[in-house]
Amino acid sequence: MFSSLRKPATGFPSRLTITWKRYQATTAITKPLEGVRVLELGQIIAGPFCGSILGYYGAEVIKIEPPKNGDPLRSWRHLDKDGQSPWFRSMARNKKSVCIDIRTEEGRGLVKELAGKVDVLIENFKPGTMEKWGLGPDELYAINQSLIYTRISGYGQTGPYSKRPGFASVCEGMGGFRSVNGYPGEPPVRPNISLGDSLAGLHAAFGVVIGLLARDKLKQSSKGNGRTGQVVDVSIYESVLNMMESIIPEFDRFNEIRQPSGTTLTGIVPTNTYPCKDGKYVIIGGNGDSIYNRLMTAIGRSDLTGEKYAGNAERVKEQKVIDGAIAEWTATLLSEDILTILEKASVPSGKIYDAKDIVEDEHINARGMIETVTVGTVADGRGWDLKIPGMSPVLELTPGSTEWAGPDLGAHTHEVLQSVLGLSKADIEALDTKKITKA
Repeated sequence: MFSSLRKPATGFPSRLTITWKRYQATTAITKPLEGVRVLELGQIIAGPFCGSILGYYGAEVIKIEPPKNGDPLRSWRHLDKDGQSPWFRSMARNKKSVCIDIRTEEGRGLVKELAGKVDVLIENFKPGTMEKWGLGPDELYAINQSLIYTRISGYGQTGPYSKRPGFASVCEGMGGFRSVNGYPGEPPVRPNISLGDSLAGLHAAFGVVIGLLARDKLKQSSKGNGRTGQVVDVSIYESVLNMMESIIPEFDRFNEIRQPSGTTLTGIVPTNTYPCKDGKYVIIGGNGDSIYNRLMTAIGRSDLTGEKYAGNAERVKEQKVIDGAIAEWTATLLSEDILTILEKASVPSGKIYDAKDIVEDEHINARGMIETVTVGTVADGRGWDLKIPGMSPVLELTPGSTEWAGPDLGAHTHEVLQSVLGLSKADIEALDTKKITKA
């Protein structure tokens, strides 16, 4: 019954918190990716988000970081009292931080040894960088034929643009997203997140799981002979392009280039954002035929129903009239009152949430999508709790979870070098002394 529950956030209802603790004490949960070892060489968002997803569902993720400052994400945006970014603590959850100077020959040798003992490698360097370091697929498949070699780049590993540096902002443009995001006649708008990077990380995690499934099939079919691992080639622009729904087939069949439409959705009416009396905005999706009739009845505008508004094609012609009527109604009411009325009428609607709304929402918390982790300890001058988003999907029998916050730089260097590579204490101390590794 409770196998799909996530760890409750601080402030979670006490009855469910008790239920969760009892469940944890009596049930041994096996996460779906337990036993899968991942070597993460990526930095910032795209590669690390892939690693975060895999680690959340049980993979052992060994994150390689430069000894001096680590992943640049550690110092991005707001910093806590310990000089570390809460964003990094979220992104690097469940990972082991290992400091190796990959720009040295000896450091690359250690990384290559680790690559021989993992199931998955993730990298998001500019194409050609791994080959320059002697860590490309050809070199690594010579020592590990079952490796799922996962590569994330702006434009992919092949093609005329492959060598270009690819930031999410640029690739969101090429993937088509920026062209439809914004208001007619105005410059395209960028969302205040690196959407392309996160989409690439998500596609990469999907590719890893597919690669692992394929590996098992190849092992069975080849009876242990030949390479069973493969390269997963993820590009940011293609990850964005995958989200572009019908813009390509509509262009092909009707020579139509979809344009930005502000708060509306081209060709679908009514679905829009409407102002409320309290200064907030609500989103109302009344585009189903029966839903539209219920909506118009609920707002006292039955005069906008009937044959003239019977189907979506008819309503598109009357979009200004319909949206105007809805906005006129919402502007007279508080957002919560609007939502209450529309819920009773079974009309899809909701307010636009900011971070505070998300953290405090009862449904989001009941679903376990706000988790609380502790950073450091009181003994080391920290020990504060940090709220971070949970991950989906929710698996009934083998749910994922956050076991620890993103670790301090190099927190697991010695542990991994000793347990995975079998290095002695003296060997590790020598590496530290030469500043090839750092704990």
